[in-house]
Amino acid sequence: MQHWTPRLLPYLAAAAIGILPAAAGAQSLSDIMAAEMLPGWRTAEGRHMAALRIDLAPGWKTYWRAPGDAGVPPVFDWQGSENLRGVEVHWPRPEVFRLNGMQTIGYSRQLVLPVEVLPRDPGAPVRLTANVDLGVCNTVCVPATVSVAADLPVRGGTADPAIRAALDAAPESPRQAGVQALGCRIEPMADGLRVTAVIDMPRLPGRAETAVLEPGDPDIWVSEAATRREGGRLVATSEMVAPDGLPFFLDRSRLTITVIGQGRAVEIRGCPAL
Repeated sequence: MQHWTPRLLPYLAAAAIGILPAAAGAQSLSDIMAAEMLPGWRTAEGRHMAALRIDLAPGWKTYWRAPGDAGVPPVFDWQGSENLRGVEVHWPRPEVFRLNGMQTIGYSRQLVLPVEVLPRDPGAPVRLTANVDLGVCNTVCVPATVSVAADLPVRGGTADPAIRAALDAAPESPRQAGVQALGCRIEPMADGLRVTAVIDMPRLPGRAETAVLEPGDPDIWVSEAATRREGGRLVATSEMVAPDGLPFFLDRSRLTITVIGQGRAVEIRGCPAL
């Protein structure tokens, strides 16, 4: 079975569906999208909850952290920030798109992406600066880099309803979604691993459920999961290939499984052996 290196896949997908930098010449980026940092508020724990907001023109979308073979995941660069120890991104549940037989996962119209900021000094303000590389797509796709910044004060700030809504739109926990049992079977292939997750859980709304398996290493290529129902169990199988095309050790504790339905999703971290 032929696999392409993970670093090359976005460019191959671009050629397949028309993701061409030249497309930007037909329409300026400012006509397609606008981005800003919402300053948010300081939490009782001394962290700061802010958010990146991206507004998209009608018909355009951008991508989730695991966007599918035809998508480009966003890449964040926080250099230039002041009084910053770390950032945790809280992803709202995404949508599933299909175009020309390809599945991609992301967001349409607007994305409010909460970022939880850990200051080096909790008693001092934070200057948060982000340069974000991402793809925005309609019938063609345009690579984009946006630069946003905000001053995050120690006191003041507001519990922004847009950020609250995005946090509330996070995937459910296994307990919230009614997951009763979970197990994964890992089988070696000539060039990687085949991972099958079996989840005992109620069906999510919508015509079909989409499962995404993430190994915890962005350099590992992951195929679109083949997903089916066996009574009350959801079964999802993906193939995973490392850059060297050889079998590799998969840390089960780092495996993340996200099941997406219509208006609902569940995120499961870690998967014991079947």
